[in-house]
Amino acid sequence: MNTFEKNLIRFLIVSLCYFELPIAPAQAAMISTYSVAAANQSGSARQRLQRYLEREDVRAGLEKNGVTAAAAKARVDALSDDEVATVAGKIDALPAGGEFIGALVFVFVLLLITDILGFTKVYSFTRPVKK
Repeated sequence: MNTFEKNLIRFLIVSLCYFELPIAPAQAAMISTYSVAAANQSGSARQRLQRYLEREDVRAGLEKNGVTAAAAKARVDALSDDEVATVAGKIDALPAGGEFIGALVFVFVLLLITDILGFTKVYSFTRPVKK
């Protein structure tokens, strides 16, 4: 080796030691149980929505409204974790057959009121106002 190469090697060694390589140090931190649970719940909520979309009656309802199963799956995949949790929470909060039960209660109350007013005689436990 000639003197130029020796001096170049010395210069590179000194410059590497002096300037240090820009290596970021590794960092470790404690993570909260809440953040792990929230990440797990968002994944399970997303899977729950995907299972709803795989049901035949839901798929038929979507196609009746002009939404394909692939488009619905893409829309669920595009939702943020908070939006998925909100939608999954609303689905869990809705009663099964809620529209039918509401209609049944409405008809019962309507017949009860008309029975009390004396327009009909459906229930035996009411006394009509008009005679």
